[in-house]
Amino acid sequence: MIIRTVRVGVLDTNCYIVGCERSRKALVIDPGAEPERIVAALRADNLQCEVIVNTHGHVDHIAANGAVKAATGATIAIHTQDARALVDPSVNLSILAMPGARGIESPRADRLLAEGDEVVAGSVRLRVVHTPGHTPGSISLVGDGVVFSGDTLFADGGIGRTDFPGGSYDSLVRSIEGKLFSLPDETVVYPGHGPSTTIGRERW
Repeated sequence: MIIRTVRVGVLDTNCYIVGCERSRKALVIDPGAEPERIVAALRADNLQCEVIVNTHGHVDHIAANGAVKAATGATIAIHTQDARALVDPSVNLSILAMPGARGIESPRADRLLAEGDEVVAGSVRLRVVHTPGHTPGSISLVGDGVVFSGDTLFADGGIGRTDFPGGSYDSLVRSIEGKLFSLPDETVVYPGHGPSTTIGRERW
């Protein structure tokens, strides 16, 4: 499995490119800004993006969806409970981020995700784990020894904000303790912002 991190935008969002070494097919997780850099990274590794996956619907994770889709022909996938955020600037927070502007919209989702679904590109298979709290439709993506946690869990004990509309601290804690902390200690955590960590390090 190929994993590349492209840090994009003013909030240094971690956009992940997850590719199959054999087929050169790939997933792009959370293209939040700077689509030209994301597409250049795909081309540098000779990868073809099959699916764009949003771990949740905030603007810093979806703003480059349209440009990456246009450049690659990829489909867009997001949890059903965050699908509205793609097309509603008041839900994806871009109205708040850019006062006085119209905000940012993504193309609509091509696929709505739910707990237990898989997103696939070649031999790469990531299982959808619904981890609400940061947003109602926040998801984490679990693969072989890895989890892409979006803005649910960060390194050094960090967790996602819950003071935005739809956030819930209690739900977030349940998601982390009940779902993410059930993964093996050695599982590498790739969060939406900041450095990677492991489940074992964060559990203790």
